[in-house]
Formats: sequence, structure tokens, C-alpha cells
Amino acid sequence: MQSPKNAQFLDRATPPHIVTLILMSGMSALVMNIFIPSLPAMTRAFDTEYAIMQLAVAGYLAMNAVMQLFIGPISDKLGRRPVILGGTAIFCLATIGCIFAQNVTVFLAFRMLQSMIVVAMVLSRAVVRDMYPPDEAASRIGYVTMGMAIVPMISPAIGGALAEVFGWQANFWLMLFLGLGMFWLVWRDLGETATKSTLSLARQFGEYPELFRSPRFWGYALACAFSSGAFFAYVGGAAFVGTQVFGLTPTQLGFYFGAPAIGYAVGNFVSGRYSVRIGINRMVLSGGLIVTGGMFALLLVFWAGLGSALSFFGFMTLVGLGNGMTIPNATSGMMSVRPHLAGTASGLGGAIMIGGGAALSALAGTLLQPGSGAWPLLWMMFLSGAASVVATLLVIARAQRMQGLDAD
Repeated sequence: MQSPKNAQFLDRATPPHIVTLILMSGMSALVMNIFIPSLPAMTRAFDTEYAIMQLAVAGYLAMNAVMQLFIGPISDKLGRRPVILGGTAIFCLATIGCIFAQNVTVFLAFRMLQSMIVVAMVLSRAVVRDMYPPDEAASRIGYVTMGMAIVPMISPAIGGALAEVFGWQANFWLMLFLGLGMFWLVWRDLGETATKSTLSLARQFGEYPELFRSPRFWGYALACAFSSGAFFAYVGGAAFVGTQVFGLTPTQLGFYFGAPAIGYAVGNFVSGRYSVRIGINRMVLSGGLIVTGGMFALLLVFWAGLGSALSFFGFMTLVGLGNGMTIPNATSGMMSVRPHLAGTASGLGGAIMIGGGAALSALAGTLLQPGSGAWPLLWMMFLSGAASVVATLLVIARAQRMQGLDAD
């Protein structure tokens, strides 16, 4: 590829435009978030239980995790562009299936296939790493993943309003329209950025042990997984807390639900602005401390009897802020441990992050029962943030030991 500075919009002979990469990262967030205010209505429409309907979130995340194990090696072998286009096409077909599903089983099957859209998010980051060195890649990823912040800020409110006026299927019609638009945009603007691996796919998958043996890869991956795990637990439990604990309508829930995205946008901006100057390890640690501190403060607020919709969702902006600082920098760290395996590392790290998120999301849906209040969710989010801090400290200690050995 030519220098990233030579990017021309809608010209795939030049590097992809930043707008294309932002939209790619945002699409996956939209697919996960937009219909969440509709979950209670969908539960009634399919005549099922909330815990079953909530699998549309937890199961989707689990399939995201599985897909990411394959996306990295396949994109390292075949290239970023064909994998993104193929995944987007499958997503559009699966969305049509969701719209016309007649029962919850068929709906959930097609919902799992919608997870193919994760190729856009995973490979937008790999495309950046293809073109930039580690610290600058972290900065650029911070800007790219602003799409993952802006979309959740507005999509739940839009989704809640659409569902109230036109029914829950309206959310999936919008997903289909946007999926087709993204396919066209990628076709026009995204050329190939990767140097295709000469290894067979079997050998590509055989490279995983090289990453498994890296303590720094695991440190970055777990820091990212636990920090984002606080948010995924929120995704799994916020609809219950909003409707059952605070009595919010779908439109009100959609408005409040985007609160973490406000913080995430700020955190992404901070990452884009300061990662090169401060370094990725300190940025990851700062993000984890913000998540943990914010959730500890919210526990105190509820313990003092001051819990409300405003305090609950307001403090979630700190979860978003911390994740906006942790995720871009930890992702860059994962992909920089073994630069020749950037796509594989992005996919594996994403699988660890999303897989953990799926488990926490499902657990939140299980633990939140009538009479439980918000307490199970608050404790899950606090402990997840604390684990992120521990993982980051281990990465920093490992880096210091390696520097000491180099000095010797």
C-alpha cells in the first residue's frame, strides 16, 4: 500500500479512508446495541422468557468470539478485503432471516449468523496495524474505534423509538439497509493492506501456540477482556435494571442506555491524542483504574440508598471512559507482541474479549431476578474492572523484567 497520507476516499487503489474504518468499527456495535430496548417486547412477541430472549445478546457475543478465532488467520492468508466483504454479505442474509423469523428458535439461529459482521470491527483494527507502528497504531485505533462509541450513544434511543412506533422488526430493517451500504462502501474504498501469508491455513492456525506462549499477549488480552467485561455485563443486565428496577419505558431506556458511549467517545479521543506520548501500558492501566473506581463509587451510592436511574446510568459513563482508554491500547499491544501475526492476534484477542463478555452478559441475565435489584450487576462490573487492573500490572512487571534483561 501507499503511504496512509495518500488516502483518497472511494478509491481502493489508495489506503482506506478513516471514515470507512470508523464506520466499519461502528457497525458491529450497532448490531449488538440497537435492539436491546426492544428485548422485553420481543420476549412477549415470541412468547418466551427474558433469559431466553437475552441469548440474542449473549449468544451473539459467543458467536462473535468463535468467529474471531478464524477471522485472523483467514485474513492473514486471504487478505483483509475479501474476508470483510464476505462476512458483510452473510450478515445481510442473516438479517433478512431475523426479520421474517416465526419463532424464537429460528430468530436466534439467524441472530447467531449476524455475528459475521464482526469481521468489520476486527479487521478495521488489523488494517490500521498493517499501516502504522505500535504506538501510532494505538493512537489511530483510538480514532477508528470512536465509531464504536458514537453508534451506541445514539442507536439504542433510535432503536427504542423505532420499536415503539413500528415494532421490533424495524430495528432489523435498519440493520439490513446499513449492512448493504457498508458492503458498497468497503467495495469502493478498501483495497488490500495486508501482505498475504505464504503459509497454508493449517499452518496459520498452527501459529496460535506462538501467541499462547507469550505472557505479554495474555496480559494485554486479559486486561482488555476484563475491562470490556464490565461493559458487556452492563449490556446483559441494563435492560432488566432499567425496566424492572427503575420502571423505564423502551424509549427512556434507549436514551439512558447510551450513557457509557459518551465516556467511550472521550476515552477514544484521549487514546488518539495521548497514546504516543504516554505509552500504551500506562493508558491501559489508567483505563482499568477508572472502570474500577467508578464502579466502587456506584456501589457506595447504592449502599447509601441513593440508587436511581440517573445515578446508575450516569456512573456508566466512567465504564465507557475507561474502556475507551484500555481497548485501543491493549489491542495495539496484543498485535505488536508478534507483528507478523497481527491479524491472528487481533482475532484471538477479540475472541478472548468477546467470549468473556458473552459469559458475563449471560451471567448478568441469569443473576438479575425479581427482587435482586441492581446489586449482582454492580458487583460483577466492579470485580471485572479490578481484574483488568491486576492483568495490566502483570504486563508492566513483565515489561520491566524484559528491560532489565536487555540492560544486562
